[in-house]
Amino acid sequence: MIRVNEIKLSLDATMADIKKATAKALKINESKIKNFSIYKKSIDSRKKEENIFFIFSVDVEVDGDEQEIVSKFEPSKAAVVEPFSYTMPEVIYKSDFRPVVVGFGPGGMFASLILAQAGLRPIVLERGSDVDKRTKDVKNFWLTRELNEKSNVQFGEGGAGTFSDGKLTTGIKDKRCRKIFLEFAENGAPEEILYSAKPHIGTDKLALVVKNIRKKIISLGGEIHFESKLTDIIIRNGVVYGITYEDENGHSIDMEADSVILAIGHSARDTVEMLYSKNINMMRKPFSVGARIEHPQELINKAQYGRFASHPALGAADYKLSCHSLHERGAYTFCMCPGGTVVMAASEKGGIVVNGMSEYARNSENANSALLVGIEPEDVPGDHVLGGIYYQREMEQKAFELGGKNYSAPAQLVGDFLNFTPSTKLGSVKPTCPTGVTMSDLTQVLPKKVTDTMRDAIVKMDKKLNGFALADAVLTGPETRSSSPVRILRDEFCQTNIRGLFPCGEGAGYAGGIVSAGVDGIRCAEALLSGER
Repeated sequence: MIRVNEIKLSLDATMADIKKATAKALKINESKIKNFSIYKKSIDSRKKEENIFFIFSVDVEVDGDEQEIVSKFEPSKAAVVEPFSYTMPEVIYKSDFRPVVVGFGPGGMFASLILAQAGLRPIVLERGSDVDKRTKDVKNFWLTRELNEKSNVQFGEGGAGTFSDGKLTTGIKDKRCRKIFLEFAENGAPEEILYSAKPHIGTDKLALVVKNIRKKIISLGGEIHFESKLTDIIIRNGVVYGITYEDENGHSIDMEADSVILAIGHSARDTVEMLYSKNINMMRKPFSVGARIEHPQELINKAQYGRFASHPALGAADYKLSCHSLHERGAYTFCMCPGGTVVMAASEKGGIVVNGMSEYARNSENANSALLVGIEPEDVPGDHVLGGIYYQREMEQKAFELGGKNYSAPAQLVGDFLNFTPSTKLGSVKPTCPTGVTMSDLTQVLPKKVTDTMRDAIVKMDKKLNGFALADAVLTGPETRSSSPVRILRDEFCQTNIRGLFPCGEGAGYAGGIVSAGVDGIRCAEALLSGER
């Protein structure tokens, strides 16, 4: 198979146009192409006032000697490649017990899938509900403001990413990423995730995908227990001997096990405290906090695409901005949701957390993104390993008080925020948080370092994205759960100081998004299969 890169075509290009351009790029007759498919598709909008193009990489099978054909080109232009195929590692793991996976977000889901495909019939414990019940619980919370601490935006089938944009962009370079994408596509995700430079599934389609993956795991002999919360790990002589969990009826159940993958997510604070009490090694790590910034999507489209903003092939525009001071992580945008909504994502009573969400169509009126500021371990008061968790919680509880103690989120207009003025009324941008907002002053919630850095960043980011500092744009906060403030330490075999315990994914401090968490789940499953102790 030949991969051809840098094929530049108009926004109106058809598959026939792509095939023709590929043949021209390889300097062969179009009839020589037996099969072709898009490997990657991106947008070139660097000269948006003149024209915007699609840039394609295309995989082709041809009649003829592939090596001879590509020998005429630089490898960056055309090269022979092997189709991706995931190779299951040799299963050396031997045990009288089935492996246990705790958590069914991306990390736990893909760890479970690999173990099931290897024939080990994993037992999965998920503290939250299945995605259908969970969706009802979340919508009920947004409507009635009655929070279910067991089933919410943070806890349940699919993890926190289920109520997000379903964004699949990642900065990691790992062959396992392709396994993630292929499994998602096979289980109901749009096929375009396989080639889009900025793939996303959308929260509406993601629910179906995670259900189908669950069914696949069960068909391979796995078990998935929802509303089942890990409460203890039974340890003897530095080795896992079993676990205790609370089932959906509130019964405490002991289970023998010698291999446990902990894919607990970044919000399972009580579980982290239990692990700390068991003397499992962990450390503080950097994390970020801030607020959601909400603009009209039309403004973002015009800023990014100029006069082509309304072209149907482009869809809702996104952005990714950063503003870093010397030797500091500074501020950056994260989990940008084009045509999306800000969502109330609390998981603890008496605390407020916001996040962003988009459906696949990305057709809502507003765009939103987290505007985050890096928090280093030394910024956190005290020296407790779990100090970052307590710091997050303090902000969330302040927000609850400021919002009126009813899950209305504190919000402030960007213009007021830049002028150090509390907001008393909305402007032209209507906030989308489903539990409503209370106009206020975010400096009463977020640390001074954070708000000072956000102000500086908004002004600088406006120079990169015209309109970012729109006075009527709305800041809603706090966003505190972008990552875990704790890393559960593990060795080269992905195990803690307690043998048989495999910390995994975002909650363990080894991932930062759906794809990287899924990859880490695969990595931990492979480590378990290796049988190393």
